[in-house]
Amino acid sequence: MESFYCNTKTRCILALVCCALWGSAFPCIKIGYELFHIENAGSQILFAGYRFFLAGIFTFLFASVMEKKPVMIKKSSLPYVFGQGILQTTIQYVCFYIGLAHTTGAKGSVINGSNAFFSIIAAHFLLKSEKMTWRKAAGCLVGFAGVIVINLAPGSWGGGFTLMGEGLVLLCAFSYGLSSVTLKMISGRETPAAITAYQLLFGGAVLIAAGLLAGGNVRGFTVRSTALFIYMALLSTVAFYLWAELLKYNSVGKVAIFGFSIPIFGVTLSAVFLKENVFTIQNLGALILVSIGILIVNMPGSESGLKKKTS
Repeated sequence: MESFYCNTKTRCILALVCCALWGSAFPCIKIGYELFHIENAGSQILFAGYRFFLAGIFTFLFASVMEKKPVMIKKSSLPYVFGQGILQTTIQYVCFYIGLAHTTGAKGSVINGSNAFFSIIAAHFLLKSEKMTWRKAAGCLVGFAGVIVINLAPGSWGGGFTLMGEGLVLLCAFSYGLSSVTLKMISGRETPAAITAYQLLFGGAVLIAAGLLAGGNVRGFTVRSTALFIYMALLSTVAFYLWAELLKYNSVGKVAIFGFSIPIFGVTLSAVFLKENVFTIQNLGALILVSIGILIVNMPGSESGLKKKTS
């Protein structure tokens, strides 16, 4: 399995699949808000909780079928996996949904796109084998430039910085970036499938409790809305599982850099499903910049200098 996930082409394809799935969540969430009549923060958090808890159930069932027995985690792993669920699922999505309601979409997308920076910086301090290099820094700068380009629009930036808006979105990006590093740190304790299943179950359960306490309500389950809801849960199942597998066998930098493509997929897929024009110079330029950033970090020999220092 290690040779499979460490292969450059495999890593690129699977990481882009994850980011495309996460990007597709943007139009799905917008459509879901309408179908499920979601109007306040409590309902948004509850909606997210239901989604991720169901994703945890799907992952648990998938892993149990693959291993031909119910997937369990060791008692000693519980605090680590529970903490991962709080960081990767609960904190990230509470901050995302509330913060995005208090800032513009463009500013929120750009700030949230900084998660790759946080992943690589956190890896530098928490993982001895993954120090910052000039190539990683250059790839991040070019990739982040692509995120900015795709969000350039007259009047979309607004003004000022508020803790409830930009501050929470920044905390969301930090939580997402740090969770990639902590996921790698605990990857040796359990299988990626087990960690994914239980962190989604734990994180989703806390979201549900928080949403209910905040007076949230989710209604309007029809054939169409239920199909959308199941898809949203399945995309989280597949994306989180593949991401966990990639981080187990690859350096954080070579995986996290693909996070810059999430806004690209989000904007493109939102435009497709919401009937907006996507064939613009702006979108093409952003795609090129993000692609270059990914290539810089994933070029052969990108960590040669690091290996010399740590050998």
